[in-house]
Amino acid sequence: MIVLLVILGLVILLVLIGIGYQNKFVKLQERVKNSWSQIDVQLQKRFDLIPNLVEVVKGYATHEKETLERVVAARTHYTTAGTVDEKIKASGELGSVLSRLMMVSESYPELKANTNFLDLQNQLKDIENKIGFARQFYNDTVTAYNQAIRMIPGNIFAGMFNFKEEPLFKVESEVREASKVKF
Repeated sequence: MIVLLVILGLVILLVLIGIGYQNKFVKLQERVKNSWSQIDVQLQKRFDLIPNLVEVVKGYATHEKETLERVVAARTHYTTAGTVDEKIKASGELGSVLSRLMMVSESYPELKANTNFLDLQNQLKDIENKIGFARQFYNDTVTAYNQAIRMIPGNIFAGMFNFKEEPLFKVESEVREASKVKF
């Protein structure tokens, strides 16, 4: 009888521990989703700003067609991205071509003095800063979640409840290269 009570007590203890880990993983996973949505909001703001920026630059830099086409293509790539990994990659591409677009503007003094362009450039700078902070928060949140599901005994319960690692927001290697200014 005592053995049965001890076994029953251990089973109840394991169930309670399992429930605790399940709740912990759900809480961390929801934080990851929330932090991604904060990045997504800022990326959408950047995304919405791009057509205005392209139109202003088009008026001054008519022979910079290739750069403008790359910006539009990167924007389209972001809209068609389905998963977080695809959106992360598309965001990196978009950031890269936007920096090239800003460098193109350096060659056009009239464009640099245009108030619409200056306003759009300041808005883009503000959004890029917010994206940077949101990325850092996202990566911190994902790291805490991934550690929780990989460390013992959490990994046992994570496997039982089918929790998977989330991707970090990394800059792709082709985006890491600094754009070159040519005069």
